[in-house]
Amino acid sequence: MQLDLNGKKAVVGGSSKGLGKAVAVQLAKMGASVTLMARDKAALEKIKDTLPKNATQTHQILLVDFNNFEAFKSKINAYFERNSVDIVINNTQGPPAGSTLDLDEVDYQTAFELLFQCPQFLTQKALVEMQKNQWGRIINLASVTVREPIAYLALSNSMRAALTTWGKSLSENVAANGITVNTLLTGYFATERLKNLMEGNAQKQNKSVAALEQEMLSQVPMRRFGQPEEYAQLVGFLASDAASYITGTSLPIDGGLLRGV
Repeated sequence: MQLDLNGKKAVVGGSSKGLGKAVAVQLAKMGASVTLMARDKAALEKIKDTLPKNATQTHQILLVDFNNFEAFKSKINAYFERNSVDIVINNTQGPPAGSTLDLDEVDYQTAFELLFQCPQFLTQKALVEMQKNQWGRIINLASVTVREPIAYLALSNSMRAALTTWGKSLSENVAANGITVNTLLTGYFATERLKNLMEGNAQKQNKSVAALEQEMLSQVPMRRFGQPEEYAQLVGFLASDAASYITGTSLPIDGGLLRGV
């Protein structure tokens, strides 16, 4: 099966590292022109210069701070005055860890803007041209905690659940326009984000990071963490014409971590 994105334009959130970076590389390999979106200019420039590129591809960067929603909206409005995209990868950094007893209304509002408002605003802007072209792909990166919440990730649990159900609603609204909307429920992947969570949680539990890592791995039937490149391959498939009849899904990619069917 040949998966081809030649002539397509993608914007990839959180693409300075981790899963976002891997996704950007994969889409570029498939022929898409990629806009890398994050706040670390030096990292984005370095990645842009190494992205695969043929004669028809033009890659660029878009500096945004997902933690400042008003500034984010301004940057996105300016971007769409001169650009259109066919593929939106909604991905941001995760919010701080914490239980429901550790959080206040400011924490919830900040997380809401980060994990929900930024993706929905970006998507609404991209939909204008997608609907005209009768083709589009919206892929939301969420978490397995949407289905099986983790107590110390209350902000992520709550806001990613909102993003997931919004994606399902949106998929029904735009399906007739040839636009698919899917959400990935992410398990444990070998990223800086996972490393930081393990270090923080190990300290709270008075355990070594190595011991906590082994506990986490014991929960995964495949007994290993996923690699970002594996994640990116699934995103590439969902972005392609081969996945044109897949929409409205919440698809786990977790090595079997989720116990429910």
